[in-house]
Formats: sequence, C-alpha cells, structure tokens
Amino acid sequence: MKIVILGAGRIGGSLARNLSTRNYEVSIVDQNLEKLSDLEGKLDIMTVQGHASQLLTLTKSGLDDQTIVIAVTSNDEVNIIACQIAKKVFNVKKTICRFKDDEYINQLDIFGDGIIDIPISPEKEVTSHLIELIKHPGAHQIEEFADGKVKLVSVKTKKKGKLVGRELKEIKDDMPDVDSFIPAIYRKGKPFIPSGDTIIKENDEIYFISSETDIGSIVDEFRDHEESYSRIMIVGGGKVGSSLAKELEKSYKVKLIDSNMEKCGDLSKKLEKTIVLNGSATDEVLLKSENISNIDIFCALTNDDETNVMSSLLAKKMGAKKTMIILNNPSYLGLVPGFIDIYIAPYRLTVSSVLQDLRESDVAQDVMLKMDTGAEAIEGIVHANEYTSSLFGLPIKEIPLPDGASVGAVVRHGELIMPSSNVERSLNDHLIIFLSDKNMVNEVEALFKSS
Repeated sequence: MKIVILGAGRIGGSLARNLSTRNYEVSIVDQNLEKLSDLEGKLDIMTVQGHASQLLTLTKSGLDDQTIVIAVTSNDEVNIIACQIAKKVFNVKKTICRFKDDEYINQLDIFGDGIIDIPISPEKEVTSHLIELIKHPGAHQIEEFADGKVKLVSVKTKKKGKLVGRELKEIKDDMPDVDSFIPAIYRKGKPFIPSGDTIIKENDEIYFISSETDIGSIVDEFRDHEESYSRIMIVGGGKVGSSLAKELEKSYKVKLIDSNMEKCGDLSKKLEKTIVLNGSATDEVLLKSENISNIDIFCALTNDDETNVMSSLLAKKMGAKKTMIILNNPSYLGLVPGFIDIYIAPYRLTVSSVLQDLRESDVAQDVMLKMDTGAEAIEGIVHANEYTSSLFGLPIKEIPLPDGASVGAVVRHGELIMPSSNVERSLNDHLIIFLSDKNMVNEVEALFKSS
C-alpha cells in the first residue's frame, strides 16, 4: 500500500517511523529540508521537499488512485486544500485529514463531496484520554474497544494492593461478581502471559480487560485505594489545556497557568469557573501561593516536553499528589518512570487512530499500547462463515496465536464474554487480542481475512 504523509512534524514523523516498519510504501512531504534529511537517513522512505498544498509538490509525490494521503501539517487550511487536490486531480484512494479546529470537523461537506474520508483530531484524542484517566484514579492507561463495551486498562501495582503477594486467581475470591481478564503483565519491563498461579508482585504493570463500571474496583485490587480527584491544576492554555479545563470545570476545582498574558485574557472569557493564572509553572513562589500541596493532580500540557517534565517534578516536590504530562519525545520515556505518575504520548494516539483507518481486513481497531516495547491490542471481527473463516466455530484454545499474543475478551451481540478456553467463535464475534510485539500484527490480522 502506498502512503503519502503531508507534514514532517512530530505527528508526521511518528507516522513515518511506524508505518515504514509495517510493509507500507511511505513518502513524506515537507518544506523543511533538515527534517526530511533526518527522516530519510533513518528510515526506508521517500522524501519530497515542497509545500503540501501545491499541485507541483503533490505531483512529485507520485499520487495515484491507489494512494492514501495523510495530511497532518499544523495548518488546517493547508491540510484541507491538499486533500481537495489529491481527490479531484489524482483521485486518490483515501484521504485522512488532521484538524485542530473542531468547527471544520462539524462541516466537512462544505469542502466537497467525498473529499475528506477520515478526519482526525490529535488534540481531541489527547483531551479524551486525559478525562478518562482523571475519572479513574490509579489507572495509567485506558483504551476503548467494541464501541465502549470493553476497556483495556493498565495499572501499576503498589505494596498496599489487596492482590499483591497473592496468586492472580484469588481475585475471584475478592470480587466474585466482577468479570475481568488479565492478558499480560509487564515485570521489570518484560511482558508475559500470566496464569492463575502467577504471584502478583509490587511494581508489576498489569493490563486487564473489563467493563467501564468495574475499572475502579479492579484497580483497587492492585494498589491502595485512591479517592476521586477534586483539585486540578493545568499548565498550558493551548488547545488541549483549554479544552480539558472547559470539560473539568463542571465537576472539579480547576486552576490553569499560562505564560502568555493575552492568551490568559482570552481564556478568562471562555472559561466560566476555572481560575486562570498568568505566570510560569516553574515559579516556586507562584505554585506555593496557589497551594500546590493541596492539588490532587497536576497536568502539564504544554508543547514543550522540558517544561512539562520540570514543572511536574517541581510540583511533586512541593506536595502535589499526582502528576500527569504530555510527552512528545520518545527519548524521555526512560527518564519519566518514578518521577512522573502518568504520561500521555500524543503521537501514540495518532498512530493508533491512523492504523485503525488503514486496515483492510476485518480488524475494527488497532491500538498501540507501549511505544517503547511495541505492544499493541487489536479488535478483530469474525465476519465470515464456516466456509470462508478459519476462526468460525473454533474454540479459543485452538486459535493459532503466536507466542506473546492472547485473547483478552469476546464481545458477542453487545455482551462481554471473558475468554474461557472452550468458548467457540460465532459469526460477528469481536475478539480483543493483546500482542506483546507489533511484529505479530500481520500474522494475527490474517486470521480475520476470508479465505
């Protein structure tokens, strides 16, 4: 499959790095020659220097009716025009268009019929994930499958967790009425598929599958109970920070800090209950005056990783109970654990969203879980029948999954079924499968293709 990425910024660069390792023919377009040279030196891709919305540049990119265009520059208007040219002039197979302004997403028809096939909004994705994590104290990551009927949750075990030091199967003794399944545990950074006899240890990273309503009680099995958050401080009044404040101020006490005076003035008018502060989040005097020691969660959401990391470290030192940051640079991943409680990688969310849109088999969703290890989770659908599907009627225990892959849940007619080994596959079953390595994706995906 031929893919042309327009924009070599953080998002475009992350897409190029991930898609080029998945047997796609990738080209990337940008005006910045330095960015292109850096990517070309590291990846097996083609680069084109030029303006993304100019006909000459798109012609050089080799667009045709089998090409998928992913327009992810930082300018909404450039992305829109590029998609219009790609569709009208080159009749490309599919256009995926990034939007920062939600107003555009709400009126796609004005750009022309069938011009933008799939709109994406990284900022909106990040905001939604932050809200989910704030709603569920103790969870480190929450992913949604089967239209929200299934949640895949990551939690780091703590010494006071009820199940720490006990066998995994004892979770049923504690919660007989709660259905959950644990497809993978990371211990000292290495994944394994647990059994009922597995002893849960402190600092294990647990991935479990459950319904939304059971997340809180399951998290409490692995760490000491955390009360719901009440006081929240946000650093950064950009798209993510302002959207988060707007959503949270309905139910929480919110303070927002931004260094730009003009932006603070605008935010004060848009936000009804949020206290907007002009200043630096690394100013100890300011943090102390705003009672940082009483803050339940400190969210550093600027576009600058260094600011996010340093302000969070200072906030934690001064008494903030929990810190949550946006982290764009993958090289910081090894530095964050132990100091930052939760991080959100926008590029991971965007890559997951795009991967989902590129699938041509009966795979409804493909979510990247850990950028540093390559773990993924996919949602496959048994669309075929007994004559065309290798999965139809097959018990879970007989599904030929590679080592390091496991079925985490089955959704049948909207109902969540935990994966007993003897459960047989039916038409339209949704299978949630955990993969410890992204290199397994093609092999697992092939299971859902009709023969």
